[in-house]
Order: sequence, then structure tokens, then C-alpha cells
Amino acid sequence: MKKILVIDDEIAIRDLIELVLRRENYDVQTTEDGKTGLQLLDSFQPDLVVLDLMLPDCSGYDLCKEITGKRAVPVIMLSAKNEVIDKVLGLELGAEDYMTKPFDNRELLARIKVILRRNESKEESSEESSEGAEVKSTRIIHEELTFDLESRRVLKNGVPVSLTAKEFKILETLLKRPDKIFTRDELLQIGWGYDFMGDSRSVDMTIMRLRKKLEDNADEPKYVRTIYGFGYQLGGGEA
Repeated sequence: MKKILVIDDEIAIRDLIELVLRRENYDVQTTEDGKTGLQLLDSFQPDLVVLDLMLPDCSGYDLCKEITGKRAVPVIMLSAKNEVIDKVLGLELGAEDYMTKPFDNRELLARIKVILRRNESKEESSEESSEGAEVKSTRIIHEELTFDLESRRVLKNGVPVSLTAKEFKILETLLKRPDKIFTRDELLQIGWGYDFMGDSRSVDMTIMRLRKKLEDNADEPKYVRTIYGFGYQLGGGEA
């Protein structure tokens, strides 16, 4: 049973979403504020978070960034704001999807199913062996990096590295296919999905943040190499 956390300060919306999801046999927890939401993130361990932008104790943008920084969990952001800049900001901070209020419950349910199915298929493919990387149990080890497929954590020299869901997906993609050069469009499809309204510059921005977290010197990247005129590729070793 997949677990979904709903964080929204409007009780009518929380109750309605909970009712719709429980009818589909999801395990659901709800809360009205960000502080409790973060506590439930650790105790409930949700597979997906539905997050309202306007909360009484914090900004949904800040909370989304904190959630995706703590765990590689997909977030669907809800908001009455329908400006493109608001949607892009939410997606850039780690949200998997963005829906404006009022929304159709059937559409929300469909998007949840698509995201969970996509993540499930990624987790299944992560269990396959990766050519060029050492695989031990549920871990991929590459240079100083340890990529734990089960807990979805990344360590560098044994120290945890906090990644957003999209940073995690891009690194996972590169580690699993170390010899492949991925174009920006390919990474955009993998990290953002079919209905993303932005462009390939979002990939560049995410790569830039990923390098700041992983590299000893982000200006001379070792792990995420730019192949000029083509895209990005895993670096390290003798490459």
C-alpha cells in the first residue's frame, strides 16, 4: 500500500483528498502545517507528498525545498496561484508536479498514479547491474560516491549528501549508464516528465546545483562531465 502525505491548511481540501485517496486504497496522513509535515515525513515515510503553497507557519516553496532535500520523495504542489513563474519556481525547488486550485479530483488522482508508477519503474530498473560501476547488494559505488538504491541516499566519503528528487534522478541516471552521453532533452524527460512546461535550461540549473553538492571544485567537475555539443556524462576514474 503506497503512503501519501497531504499538507494543506484547508480542512475541506484535506478531507476531500484523503477520502479520494483512501477509496483507491492509499495509506494517507494529513496535517495543516509545515512543522508537523516534516515530522510525518520522518515517521510516516510517505511515497508521495501533496503540498499546499500557502501554509500558516511557512512558505510551501521553502517546505518543498526542505522536503526534497531530506528525502528523494516526489511532491505535488497545490496553489491558487496560476502564473507560470509560480509553477516554474515550484518545479525548480524540487516539486514533481504543480496543480492550481480549484482542481478536479480525478486529475489529481491520475497525476499521483503516473508519478508513483514512474518512480516504481525507476526503482525496479535501479536493481539492474550497472556496467562500469561496482554494484554491491543495493549500492552502486563510484569513486568516493556511494549510491544506496534502497534508502535512496547518496554518500561522499561516507558523509550524506542532501539531494533533491531531481538531482537524485539525474545522478542515478548517469551512474546506471556511465558510458552513455545524455542529451539535455533526455535528462529533462527523465527528471521532469512528459508535462513539464519549462525547457532544457532547467537541466543545466539542476546540474549546477548537483555539482556544488558533489564536486570538490564545481568549476572543474569530476563526476558530472559536460560533453560540449552533446550533453552530460558520468565522470571519474580514468575518464
